[in-house]
Amino acid sequence: MRILQLANKFPYPARDGGAIATLSLGKSLALQGHNVTVLTINTSKHFMDPASVPADLSGLIRFLSVPVNTDISFFKLVKNFLFSSWPYNAERFINKAFDEALKKLLIDETFDIIQLEGLYLAPYLETIRMHSSAKVVMRAHNIEHEIWERTVTQGKGLKKLYIRHLAGRIRRMELGFLNRYDAILPITGRDEMYLKKLGCKLPSHVVPMGINADELLPDHNKLNFPSVFHIGALDWMPNQEGLLWFFENVWGKILKKHPGLQFFLAGRNAPDHFKELPFPNIIYLGEVDDAYDFIRSKAVMIVPILSGSGMRIKIIEGMALGKAIVTTTIGTEGIATTHGKDILIADDPDGFASGVCRLVEDRNFCLEIGENARNFVTDQYDNFAICSSLVAFYQKLR
Repeated sequence: MRILQLANKFPYPARDGGAIATLSLGKSLALQGHNVTVLTINTSKHFMDPASVPADLSGLIRFLSVPVNTDISFFKLVKNFLFSSWPYNAERFINKAFDEALKKLLIDETFDIIQLEGLYLAPYLETIRMHSSAKVVMRAHNIEHEIWERTVTQGKGLKKLYIRHLAGRIRRMELGFLNRYDAILPITGRDEMYLKKLGCKLPSHVVPMGINADELLPDHNKLNFPSVFHIGALDWMPNQEGLLWFFENVWGKILKKHPGLQFFLAGRNAPDHFKELPFPNIIYLGEVDDAYDFIRSKAVMIVPILSGSGMRIKIIEGMALGKAIVTTTIGTEGIATTHGKDILIADDPDGFASGVCRLVEDRNFCLEIGENARNFVTDQYDNFAICSSLVAFYQKLR
C-alpha cells in the first residue's frame, strides 16, 4: 500500500510522544513492505533539515516538509480569541503553503491511505477530499479536548478562564470532525470507548504505541541506586503541572526519610523556572544526549500526571527498559498495568511518597517491578504485531 502520513511537526528525531508514535508506526509500515511518505509541517520550534535524516531512515520513509512559523504570539492569540472560531492550538497549524504542498502531492501521486497524525491536521480534510480518493484515517494520539478540560482544574484566575474557553473550542472541533473521516485509530481501548460515547460511528481500530524489544534492552550494570528521575517534554503543560505537584507535595515527604536522595530531571524546552527549582536535591539536566542510556542509569521513574489523555509513551519506554515506575491513575490510563506487580499507582501525596520510598528502600523489589514491567510491554506492545493488525484493518477498509 501507498501510505501518506500527515504530521504537524517533523517526527525526527523522535524526542516526544507524538513524534515517537508517528515515526515508530511509519517505520514499522515501511519495514513490512509498504510505501510510506511523511508530509510534515516543519515548525520553527522543532525545525529539522530533511537532509539531516540518517540514510537508513530516509531509505525507508520519504520525508517532505514545509517550514511554518507556529510560534505562540500574544497578538495572534488575542486576534484568534476575538475573531476566530478555531481553537488557537489548531489555527497555528493552518497554513496556505502547507495546503498547496499537500494539494500538489495529491495531484501528482496516488495514495491508498492518508493518515492524519492528530486532530490539528483535520483542517486539511477538505483539500484531501478534493484531490484524492484515498481513505482518510484519523490517528487519535489522545482525546484532545479532554487534556484541556482536565487542565482547567489545575489553573487559576484568567488563565483558568482562558483554558476553559479553549477546551470548549477544541471539543467543538473534535466533535465536528468526528464522523468526517473514513476510519479512526484510537491509541488505547479506553479512548476508543470514549469516542464511541461521543458519537463516533466510524470503523475504528486501536493502534497503541509499540516497541521493538530488541532495541530497548535493560542494563543494570551502571544503575545509580537509589535515585529518582523524570524524563519528558518539559514544555508540555500536563508534565509541568504534575512535576510541580510532586515537588510541592511529595518530594519533601520522601526527603524526610531519605535526605540524601537525588532527583534527576531531564527533558527538552524547559521553562526558565524549571531550571532552578527551589527544592533540595534536584539535578536539572535539560535535554540529554541519549534518553535511553539516561533511563537505564537511574532507578525509580516517576510520572505524576494529573491531566492529559491518550497514552504516556514514556511509561511504555520506561517499562521496556525495566524501570520501576510510580505514576497516577491518569498516568497509566489506557495501559492495562497492575498496581504492585508491574507498576505502582498513587493519586495522593502520601501514597505517592510511600511508593517511591518502598522502591528506593528495597532494591530487589525495585528490580522485580521493573522485570515484570518489561515482560508486560514486550507481550502486549510489540510493534510488528501492532503494525500487522493495522495493515489487515486497512486492507478491509479499502
